Amino acid sequence: MTAASSTNPTAPPSTQEPPLIVARGISKVYHLYKRPLDRLKAQLTGRSYGREFWALRDIDLVLKRGETLGIIGRNGSGKSTLLQILAGILQPTDGTLQVNGRVAALLELGSGFNPEFTGRENVYLNGAILGVARDQMRERFERITEFADIGAFIDQPVKTYSSGMFVRLAFAVATHVDADILLVDEALAVGDVFFRQKCYLRLEELRRRGVSIVLVSHAMMEVEQFCHDCLLLDKGACAFSGSSKDAVRKYFLLQQEAQHTAASSSAPAVAAESAGAPDTFQNPAEFFWPPPQAMLNIQSASETSNGWARCTAVALCDTAGKPCQLFPQGQTGSFFYEFLMLRDIDVPVGGVLITSDRGVIVHGKHTMQIGTPVPLRVAAGSRLRFRQDVVLDLECVEYVFEVGLVTLSRADYERRLSMTPEELEAAYIRICHLPRVGAFGLTFPITEGPRQISHYGVANLEVRCVASVMPPDQTPTPDNPAT
Repeated sequence: MTAASSTNPTAPPSTQEPPLIVARGISKVYHLYKRPLDRLKAQLTGRSYGREFWALRDIDLVLKRGETLGIIGRNGSGKSTLLQILAGILQPTDGTLQVNGRVAALLELGSGFNPEFTGRENVYLNGAILGVARDQMRERFERITEFADIGAFIDQPVKTYSSGMFVRLAFAVATHVDADILLVDEALAVGDVFFRQKCYLRLEELRRRGVSIVLVSHAMMEVEQFCHDCLLLDKGACAFSGSSKDAVRKYFLLQQEAQHTAASSSAPAVAAESAGAPDTFQNPAEFFWPPPQAMLNIQSASETSNGWARCTAVALCDTAGKPCQLFPQGQTGSFFYEFLMLRDIDVPVGGVLITSDRGVIVHGKHTMQIGTPVPLRVAAGSRLRFRQDVVLDLECVEYVFEVGLVTLSRADYERRLSMTPEELEAAYIRICHLPRVGAFGLTFPITEGPRQISHYGVANLEVRCVASVMPPDQTPTPDNPAT
């Protein structure tokens, strides 16, 4: 895929060896018929009695050793079809595919396992299918069963397994057969949170060892944090190929297009209703905005937009209003960002997201969550400005940040307190987003005497703690328990 960014911890290790997967112009067509007789007539006469459905069209893909690639898209976009072609289960109609190395695939639930066989028998069966000798599988069997953690069920037919038990064993097998390429299709969505954490730790371990991983998922945050590159499919075609963060933002734009089209028919009524309601918003009396020389150079930033606005300024300053890229731990950073509105919108929602050098999202908050007063309508041609002050009580490492703008209809804004987070998320219209627009670092706080760290981990959470000492004669014992 594309070259790795120096700020992305999931960037693949440098290597000069040939790519493990090279796909050029991959296409897949299915012939659909209204009646089985039409299919028979087509086979006998060579004429078409149905219609063609192109599940994939002209997909290019290059995957090198140690890379992590996400494949995302709406349902029916061709994700699973592409993964099955990479796994060798399906043959492409057009295009060429070259795979160099052993492939292990964790596809739809049930694939690769014989339901009548026990878990133990399926472990050895899968090893044989992947070309792993039985004595080698015997050496790895204990590690596989320990990871799967299904106990005595390993000797029961897998048809008696729950979906969670099934995927635990399937994942354990797929990640212990020394594959060069691992393909995963939504399988991790079946497990609980503890198993998913265990799986991602295992995947990260494999990636560090040089295994290339292709992940199909609808969990966008997991794709962003685990995958370096991403392929966005839309109706079988490649809509975007590049950074996973950019791909996820473009995925959300694609997803909202249909919603916006459906809602546009009622827009005049909403606009009329909004026009009759007063907008009591007033600009703050003292709103500091840094001078032009404090602004970051965002000309080369990768902006994702639906065309309603564009980001025109971003700055990061200290409490004195001066540009800053290195903060003492616990100090406040002021994030400034501005958008030029290209069309009228209803309620604007601006936000900042901070990611650590290990790809962990440590902070993300927008004006709706903060309760910031905002206008109920912003006219085209206006410059919409935000200032977001964040106490940087974080681990002393390097961080990147991103800014974004979405909008919410006035009607949804008025009933926001009665909406669920899922309903609000679906109601947002994503307008503009700049990933990795700036970077900063944290250093130990400046104090007199030895420097003491304030906490362990990525963030310093507000904590209340009390302590107590029991005199020796009041120490609880089995005969004299504490009251």
